[in-house]
Amino acid sequence: MGRLGIWGSAAVAVLAAGGGWLAAQGTRGAVAHAPRFPQLTLEQLTPAQRPVGEKILKVSSVGLAGPYNPMIRSPEMAQRMYDLLDYLRWHTSVPTRLNEFAILIQGRLWRSQVEWFAHYPLAIKAGLSEQVAADLKANKRPEGMKPDEAAVYDFCMELSTQHAVSDGTFARAKAVLGEQGVVDLTALTGTYVTVAMLLSMAEEGVPPGKEPPFKPGEQ
Repeated sequence: MGRLGIWGSAAVAVLAAGGGWLAAQGTRGAVAHAPRFPQLTLEQLTPAQRPVGEKILKVSSVGLAGPYNPMIRSPEMAQRMYDLLDYLRWHTSVPTRLNEFAILIQGRLWRSQVEWFAHYPLAIKAGLSEQVAADLKANKRPEGMKPDEAAVYDFCMELSTQHAVSDGTFARAKAVLGEQGVVDLTALTGTYVTVAMLLSMAEEGVPPGKEPPFKPGEQ
């Protein structure tokens, strides 16, 4: 299918023997112990897991790896999360450039190696400036943001770090996105916090042979 899963074409790296990514490089550096969640293959899925597993395989460029590997351990939750991610990535009212920027913001706040690795190229492809992304990665307010990007940045940062959104910031976001867009952006932000948590808890890493975006000791 032409539609890719939430990790995009940049994240294609499936091991022939393992059928997916190994937790060889977690969010806190190299993982010396066995994977917390051994990589599942379609043949290993239970009857409860298989229906959602088959859906994932139709749209995911990394098979059952990435966040899907821990998610599918709870098959009903995985199905509901799959449906939510399908909306938030492919049917949302938020333009793709701003949507991917918002995902990068959460990736940076969480220092999520997989989120940043997967969504950085998608954000650039969607039109986000490399300099804006570089400033965000360097943990500073990006210079040269377009007005709609600045509105999204301030909205996501305030909501994530202050657990509130000021009237001025809300008004700017609403002017850019409309009421539905503000709700969709909020849902996207919270959902990718959940994805970052799943990846961190499961110690899922970037594809083998790839450099993690965030180095040890970086703020």
